[in-house]
Amino acid sequence: MKKLLILLFLGFNLTALAQDGQYEITASDYDNNSVEMADVMRSNGKIYVVVAVVMIIFVGLIAYTVSIDRKITKLEKEVFKEKVNS
Repeated sequence: MKKLLILLFLGFNLTALAQDGQYEITASDYDNNSVEMADVMRSNGKIYVVVAVVMIIFVGLIAYTVSIDRKITKLEKEVFKEKVNS
C-alpha cells in the first residue's frame, strides 16, 4: 500500500511539473544553430576552465574507482585464502 501511495504521489508530482503548452515555438527556434553561452565562454577563454574542471572530476572518479577495485580485489583474495585454509 505504501509503495502504491508513493507511486501515486510521484505521478501527481511529475504531471504538476510538466509544461502546460503556453510556450510558443517559432521558426527562429528551428533555425538557431548557435549556443550563445558557449560562444561567449569560448571568446573569453573560460571554456577551457570548464573543460579542465570536468576533466579533473572525471579523472578523480576514475582514480577512486580503480582504488576501490584494488581494495575489493585484495579483500576477495584474503577471504578466498581463509576459505581454502579452513
